[in-house]
Amino acid sequence: MGKYIITVDTGTTNTRCILWNEKREKMDEKKSPVGVRNTAIDGNNGKLKAAVKECLDKLIAENHIRYDDVRRVIASGMITSNVGLVEIPHVVVPAGKEDLAKATKSVLLEDVCPVPIWFIPGVKNSGGRITFENFETMDIMRGEEVEGVAIIDHYPRGRNYLLILPGSHTKFVSVDGEGKMTGCLTTITGELLASITNDTIIADAVGRKFVEKSTYDKEMMLLGYDTALKCGIGRACFSGRILNQFVTGDKEKVANFIFGVALQNDITAIKNSGALQVTRDTTVVVGGKEPFSTAFADILEHDGYFEKVEHFVSEEGMPLSALGAYAIAELSGIL
Repeated sequence: MGKYIITVDTGTTNTRCILWNEKREKMDEKKSPVGVRNTAIDGNNGKLKAAVKECLDKLIAENHIRYDDVRRVIASGMITSNVGLVEIPHVVVPAGKEDLAKATKSVLLEDVCPVPIWFIPGVKNSGGRITFENFETMDIMRGEEVEGVAIIDHYPRGRNYLLILPGSHTKFVSVDGEGKMTGCLTTITGELLASITNDTIIADAVGRKFVEKSTYDKEMMLLGYDTALKCGIGRACFSGRILNQFVTGDKEKVANFIFGVALQNDITAIKNSGALQVTRDTTVVVGGKEPFSTAFADILEHDGYFEKVEHFVSEEGMPLSALGAYAIAELSGIL
């Protein structure tokens, strides 16, 4: 049996394949700017198939190994959706890594990979009928569930958690004391921020630039948050232009203000949505990339609703998607 593992993670716009050795050490990584967005645009998954195949073949060729040397190929994310490679039904909450392991499916796609690919399913909030009366409580995720598994494994059982996973689509995942995901909530805050920054009258005020880790300004970000909380996102956004015209010419400061404006919507969603199961004593764990992770932690501390907020950083330095995929694969007995 082969000794190498390959993990595949496909999102909306990108695909990443990583080669691991038997010591779970990262050997190589290949990326492609192709995701399920291409399938939605083209009406077929031809580009996605080609992108995954190219990444896999490069890992094999450039590391001088054969597919016979590969023990398993494990895939997660939007690759398991109807616009991915193979649609695998969502697992319904409450869902832990054991439930995901049981639902993992092996499929041979000879035009993509000569060995079977094991697909880890996503998670959804309900398996029942969705109506105009209950639609807001419904949510779905593909990819974040494996990231959630990786984070949950680092924390003790017996406590309820809220995981925050920022991105173009920010995911909030509630977890019970048994380590099972009990609900998820999605916002498009990342996309809204991109639109405000590039495609509105506010673009000039922020210099068409996003806040980076090196330019993060907590005070200005919280000013934006408080303004949006008081006046709403539309008025708060235009106030960014007012700041630039009459108060400061520093576009980085205004960008931080708009950053806080955009994130305020997410806090409202957490507190009021029926999609999550959280209370004041729920421990919040913030993951993801900077500056989003620090901003969320700062906002939640400033807001004061949740009693405990923690900042998660993977000690292994491995992608959360790969850590979670490994944990699920081990439980399923394929490793």
